[in-house]
Amino acid sequence: MLSEKEKMEHGLSHQAYDPELSAMRLKIKELLYEYNILTRPSDKATKARLLREILGKAGNDPHINAPFYCDYGVYIEVGERFFANYNCTILDSGGVKIGDDVLFGPNVSLYTVNHPLDVELRNTGVEYGKPILIGNNVWIGGSSVILGGVTIGDNVVIAAGAVVTKNIPANSLVVGNPARVLREITAKDREDYLNNLVAKD
Repeated sequence: MLSEKEKMEHGLSHQAYDPELSAMRLKIKELLYEYNILTRPSDKATKARLLREILGKAGNDPHINAPFYCDYGVYIEVGERFFANYNCTILDSGGVKIGDDVLFGPNVSLYTVNHPLDVELRNTGVEYGKPILIGNNVWIGGSSVILGGVTIGDNVVIAAGAVVTKNIPANSLVVGNPARVLREITAKDREDYLNNLVAKD
């Protein structure tokens, strides 16, 4: 028979207030509290150590501006040079995997957890999670929300305030609520950017 933790890890419905899961969340809250109160530049080494304790797996040089919030931490994997700005929230019971060179604007939220629509079931405390997968070189604009079960391809840019409920193909510019692919990102975007810099000089 599976424990509630094992059910959660398999994406099955589980009891959120199970003692083992509650203890895991309490442990991460203690680490997050310590991480979030360290705000001086001289705290950099301590924050780096704490972040590696919080995250399940991290590449070189991860950086998350405090405050940062998550449910478990152990189910979050980030690649090389990950950066998240202030007020990042990751509810990670369903698992979150993030590639290399990914940028989060402020107030970005990832929600892998879900609850039953039926009120009687919801009030029993059961929930389930769906994973979020984010590719390489992705930029997620401020105040965007990514829901569980979503895969975001490489080189995607998600505009500020988007609510992403469906998979996003690589090289896409994404906007809106619910989010939609506005267009493909092409070499012309690079040319236009560089031309604007030259024009300003």
